[in-house]
Amino acid sequence: MEKPWLKHIVEGNPKEVEIPEISLPQLLNESIKKYPNHTAMTFFQKTYSYDQLMESVKKVAASLYNLGISKGDRVAIMLPNCPQYPISYYAALMCGATIVQINPMYKSSELLHVLNDTETEVIIALDKTIPLIEAIQQQTSLQTIIDVSFENDCKFNELLADRQLHVPDIQIDPKEDIAVLQYTGGTTGRSKGAMLTHYNLVANTLQSAATSKVKTDEGEERILAISPLFHVYGMTSAMNLNFHIGGNLILVPKFEVEQVAQIIEQSKPTIFPGVPTMYNALLNYYKEHHFDLSVLKTCISGSAPLPVEMLNSFNELSGTTVAEGYGLSEASPVTHRNPIAGLQKAGSIGIPIPNTDAKIVDSATGEESVPIGEVGELVVKGPQIMKGYWGMPEETQQVLKDGWLYTGDLARMDEDGFFYIVGRKKELIIASGYNVYPIEVEDVLYTHPGILEAAVIGVPDKYRGETIKAVIVCKENASLTEEEVIAHCRNKLAAYKVPRIVEFTDELPKTAVGKILKRALKEEANM
Repeated sequence: MEKPWLKHIVEGNPKEVEIPEISLPQLLNESIKKYPNHTAMTFFQKTYSYDQLMESVKKVAASLYNLGISKGDRVAIMLPNCPQYPISYYAALMCGATIVQINPMYKSSELLHVLNDTETEVIIALDKTIPLIEAIQQQTSLQTIIDVSFENDCKFNELLADRQLHVPDIQIDPKEDIAVLQYTGGTTGRSKGAMLTHYNLVANTLQSAATSKVKTDEGEERILAISPLFHVYGMTSAMNLNFHIGGNLILVPKFEVEQVAQIIEQSKPTIFPGVPTMYNALLNYYKEHHFDLSVLKTCISGSAPLPVEMLNSFNELSGTTVAEGYGLSEASPVTHRNPIAGLQKAGSIGIPIPNTDAKIVDSATGEESVPIGEVGELVVKGPQIMKGYWGMPEETQQVLKDGWLYTGDLARMDEDGFFYIVGRKKELIIASGYNVYPIEVEDVLYTHPGILEAAVIGVPDKYRGETIKAVIVCKENASLTEEEVIAHCRNKLAAYKVPRIVEFTDELPKTAVGKILKRALKEEANM
């Protein structure tokens, strides 16, 4: 069978979804008509109905248009999760502009790279980041800086003023026009801008809705938006999905486990797109301070592999099933997910979502499919795949071949069509000629009761080529030695997979979305 996963899609769930050629503002407008009085988003004590959201979007769109923003211009958004984010996002898109997603925690060199790469002229940013932006403004094309403040008057509030400005009526070509420039995390080198069209993002929103346990006709879902909206995962799996299904987007600007536990108790979110570090923190907090996790009907994990031990423990304590999925910036981002209803496999990223094809090819040439169960590079195809990298035609050709996106991730597929990520091509450790996949060692480390977080990397070794190093954060009050960690691994792994070096640290470096930055660990180890 060419697509063995199709037999595991339960009755009532679509194998394909119809994707209209419309823009993201048009998709939002459909929900405004259906759910005008429903709560669209909540930010602590403040709520916005869908009508109020659209009113704000139109005012900001008219103001941006009045400032000279026109079709194809780039508008950067540098904000944490707050109401001003979706308002700015849809307003700029309504003008035909392209959103440039920027992490508010960027340092000057990172910010300078993205602003210059995109020739951005307008940025909407948190007031605390304005000094950083102003310090580099002369080295960029920036003309206008619009500050957002949660406490004081700010320039953004002027955009919301009722000035009877004309709302632009821009014709958008969904398949060609770029809605978002999503910069890759840069975990493996220089950050690149994935060109995501309106069609790409509308497609992935509808694909995500079809594979989430949502009441799409009732507008009753509440999505807990902790994953940053400036990250592709939060943008699609929280914001765009929420507004499509008429849900309430519960905006949380920062992950602080005690505060998040209180929000879960008070707001009772039904859908939670999280990442492994969030699930790990909630799991450990829950053991000491019980709170109601059962309200989370649909939990999705993405951005990084979820250790099986952590998955099983969270499911057991919460009574909720976490469905692990997979995606990447270049795919808007979702390509795989464990079915919410039907067969699930712990440790698997699940099966391709509707309208998506996937296969495993040999990692040497990328031309031949490998047999079931064998490891190779994961390649994917579907309507959510990016147009290419901004201003980088050669890099685009390296990853887009005949409509297939070469992900750079090593994976295998089982006989049921479930896929398993075993590591990134660039993270593969070759020790004494043997291939060692870090996730396999990390899964074993997470079974130790004293380990809170773990990351495994390869470091240069004159004799073995590379040797395995584990960097570990211990749980509070736990005391571990290097010898104990190695002995734990030796009981569960072949000798060549056992870490030779164990380092203890208080904190692992992470990206804004919570993915452990192994590149930073490797750079530190090689210094």
